[in-house]
Amino acid sequence: LVLAHQEAKARGDVSVVDSTAKADGDSVVLNGAKAVIYHAAAADELLVSAREGDGVSLFRVSKDTAGLTLRSYATIDGQRAAEVSLSNVKVPASARLGAAGQALPAIERALDIGLAAVTAEAVGIMEATVNATGEYLKTRQQFGQPIGRFQALQHRMADMLLHLEQARSMSYLAAMDCQNPDDDARRKTLSAAKVTIGQACRFIAQQSVQLHGGMGMTDELNVSHWFK
Repeated sequence: LVLAHQEAKARGDVSVVDSTAKADGDSVVLNGAKAVIYHAAAADELLVSAREGDGVSLFRVSKDTAGLTLRSYATIDGQRAAEVSLSNVKVPASARLGAAGQALPAIERALDIGLAAVTAEAVGIMEATVNATGEYLKTRQQFGQPIGRFQALQHRMADMLLHLEQARSMSYLAAMDCQNPDDDARRKTLSAAKVTIGQACRFIAQQSVQLHGGMGMTDELNVSHWFK
């Protein structure tokens, strides 16, 4: 199962859903499009969100259902995503999860838990990047000594470690608060985590590439892949 919720027009706003669901006897007809749905091509079923009445509903849709088409492609980080098109996709009313028009709060909570997991993954990647860069500074020789002995490069490594530890703390906070029943408090914490960890990811990755020199951009080194 893969959640197919995001739409191009939403620009990250979870509440924006233009796909529609309309009753047709004992069935429901879905129309719309979902954008950048990770791992959709590998799924058996999609959990498709659609506007039904004044709210948003969620439906289990088999990937081989008539009218559902996927355009799969590779993303810059080496994973795969797909554009999902829904053209008069008919599913039984029993495919609806929960009450009609009441799915959005559950989707938001699930995405918040997923965000907390992503922050933890990001911290792991940053830690691996910092460790690999530290090892490189110990072994790369210039002017007859390891470049890690140069004070300017030591300052860069210290700044990378500072960003890593700040990000780690925010990841812990996100994990502790991702299931907070207070929606406003939960979103505030997770938004703060997104900002702090996003900035740390960019800083650490860019510094790592700089400290590795031209090699930092090549496919031969893990740091280039971790950056992506």
